[in-house]
Amino acid sequence: MDEYDIPVPITNDLERRVADAFLIFDHHGNKTVDVREIGTILRFLGCVPTEDEINEIISATEFEDSNGTIHLSKFLPHVCQLLLERKMEPASPEKLLEAFHVLDPEEKGFLTKEELSTAMMEEGEPFTQEEIDEMMAIAVDPQTGVIPYEYYLNQLMHRPADSVYELAAKIEGEKPVVAPPRRFSDMLKHASSLLGPNPNPS
Repeated sequence: MDEYDIPVPITNDLERRVADAFLIFDHHGNKTVDVREIGTILRFLGCVPTEDEINEIISATEFEDSNGTIHLSKFLPHVCQLLLERKMEPASPEKLLEAFHVLDPEEKGFLTKEELSTAMMEEGEPFTQEEIDEMMAIAVDPQTGVIPYEYYLNQLMHRPADSVYELAAKIEGEKPVVAPPRRFSDMLKHASSLLGPNPNPS
């Protein structure tokens, strides 16, 4: 048996969703992907991983001597367990609005580019300049030059009803799970990814 010819049983909708996303990036048809694709796969699934979380997943799922590839047989159970634990879950638009209100104590209803840039760079995992530029291109009102955050967040209100976290909740028997608080910068990364110039199809 080839070292990569490992059966990967799919037993529920969550596993099917994760496997389907993984196989999109399997360019050799052998149930493997390059480790550099892991962050992309997770974001494609609707997760908001930090770089540390991506690296932890790679470390936990990479075979020894795999030459920088990860096999579905290790990725699938590990990532499904993380999803069941509500790891890497994006913040709701409502939580994002609360965070914006903290940054806007005067309740102006908008932030300046400087205020948002400072929040993006100084709190939590910092953004790259390219990520900041992409978000500003979408969030800044061209007429006023400021970020009217409630309008910006209204565009995020329609979350998919069948997200991987919804599927995970069904598997867990619909028991309520309290998601850990996300850093503001992680919340903004999710907002930016949803409204970016090349959003993934829902």
